[in-house]
Amino acid sequence: MKRGTPRGLSFLDEALDLARERDLLRERPAPADWRPLSFCSNDYLGLAAEIGPLEASGAGASRLVTGDRPIHARLEEAAAELVGQPAALVFTSGYAANVGLMSALAGPGDLLVSDALNHASIIDGARLSRARVEVVPHLDVEAVEAALRTRTESRAFVVTESYFSMDADSPDLTILRRLCHQHRAALLVDEAHALGVLGPDGRGRCADAGVEADAVIGTFGKAFGAGGAFVAGCPALVAWLWNRARSFVFSTGLSPTVTAAALQGLRRAQSEPDRRRRVLAAATLLREGMVRLGVEPAGFGHILPWVLGDAGKALRVAASLRERGLDVRAIRPPSVPSGTARIRLTVTASHDSADIERALADIAAVLGTGAGA
Repeated sequence: MKRGTPRGLSFLDEALDLARERDLLRERPAPADWRPLSFCSNDYLGLAAEIGPLEASGAGASRLVTGDRPIHARLEEAAAELVGQPAALVFTSGYAANVGLMSALAGPGDLLVSDALNHASIIDGARLSRARVEVVPHLDVEAVEAALRTRTESRAFVVTESYFSMDADSPDLTILRRLCHQHRAALLVDEAHALGVLGPDGRGRCADAGVEADAVIGTFGKAFGAGGAFVAGCPALVAWLWNRARSFVFSTGLSPTVTAAALQGLRRAQSEPDRRRRVLAAATLLREGMVRLGVEPAGFGHILPWVLGDAGKALRVAASLRERGLDVRAIRPPSVPSGTARIRLTVTASHDSADIERALADIAAVLGTGAGA
C-alpha cells in the first residue's frame, strides 16, 4: 500500500531528510541469513546459530546491527496489511512498542492528549517523551476537542486504545479522526485487545469505523497466540522509529522463533474466521447468562468486566470462584481506578457451551453465598 505521510506526521519527512544530510540516518539493512563471521553480535556463547534452524534461533543483536531477519520483514508486511497501513515495525512487546512510539514521536514543545484509562505503556511513553501531557476523562471527545483547540504547541498527538481491556468499551474513533484533522493533530490508536476478534475480518475497531489512524499499535501475544508487537503507519513513521525508538534501537531483535510463531498465528486467524465467530458467540452466551443472574458486565465483546467496587470483595469473589475450579483474577487499583475493583472474565474460542454453562453455575453459586452481591 502506498500512502504519503499524514499531515499530523509531516514533520517526520523534514527530520528524516535532515538526518540523511548529516549522515546520521540509520538505513535499514537488507535482511540476510545468519553471518557466521560477524564480530558485532551479542550471541556471546554462539548458541543462537546452533540451537536449531534460523527460524528457531535468537536474533543475536539489535536489528540495526546483525539481528534483522527475512522473517521480520514478512511479519511486518502481514501486520501492515492487516490494519490497512503501508508499513510496520515489529517490537519485542506491546510495552516496548508504546514506549518507543510515544517517546520517539513527541518531545518537548509538543502536546500529547491521552485518555485517562490508557494502558501503563502509553502513560510511561508519554512521560518519557517530555511533551506536555493532557489527560482527558475516559472517552470524553469534548475534552479532547478543548485540549486541541486551546493548545499553544505547534504539534499535537491524540492517543487512545481502541478497545479498553479493563472496561471493554471503545472511543468514538470517527469523531477523534475528525478532530485531529481539524486541529492538525496525529491520531495514535492501540488496537492490542481488538485485533483478531473485533472489526471486519478481525482487523480491529479502526477498520470497523472506517478510520485511518496515523499510527496503529498491535500485539501478537493476545489473539495471535505468540509474542511481540508492532507499530504500523506511513513509511516515514517506520523510518523514524527505526532511528529513534529507543526500545527498538537498543533491544535485541524479536526472536525469529517468536516472529515465525506470530506470523503463523496471524495467518491462521485470517484463514480460520470461525475462531472469531466462536469467541464472540461464547462471549454473548456468558454475558446474557450473567445478566440473567443479576450481574451486569460492563462494555461489550469478548472481555466481561464484573465491577465489584471494593478490592477486598473482588479478592473474595475471585477466591470463591477458583475454589470451584474457575480460574479468574481480581483486578484492583492501581490497574483500575480506586473503588472499581473487578473480576475480569475473558472469553476465548476454546470455550464451548459446556464451559460457559459451568462458569455461570459457579457464578450463581458464589452469588448464592452473598459474596458477589
